[in-house]
Amino acid sequence: MNTISSFSQLSAGVSGALLEEEGRTALDSVQPEMSISQMSRLFGVSLRTLRFYEDRGLIKPRREGNARYYRATDRVRMEMILKGKKLGFTLTEIQDLLGGKGATETTDLEEQLNPQQIVTQIGHLERQRTEIEGAIVRLRATQSRHAQGAAA
Repeated sequence: MNTISSFSQLSAGVSGALLEEEGRTALDSVQPEMSISQMSRLFGVSLRTLRFYEDRGLIKPRREGNARYYRATDRVRMEMILKGKKLGFTLTEIQDLLGGKGATETTDLEEQLNPQQIVTQIGHLERQRTEIEGAIVRLRATQSRHAQGAAA
């Protein structure tokens, strides 16, 4: 199938795709629906991840028997889910942002955040960074002790 090569060319531009007035992404002109394997390759996630997101209600592909077909809205939601994960939000928090509490018409997850959510998330990420830096210091000290013990 030659459209798969088109997907790889377009995948770099997916993160910047915006909804057009008709509610479709630029990918619709290539193919209005994608299989689960095409979706997996496009977003660099496993089939299991896509099924898990479907089970959680984050995406809702059209089902035909066991086959799943992902529309433009599913692709936009995947972009938003992955952006939310990069910003350190849990799937429950992402689901709230996508599906209700404070959700707007924008396809940009960051635009849906209120000031308190931003401050809270920054605090959470700073605490995680402090914990990670502490763990690195402890592991380097342990590594150094092991190296000195091996040299003796």
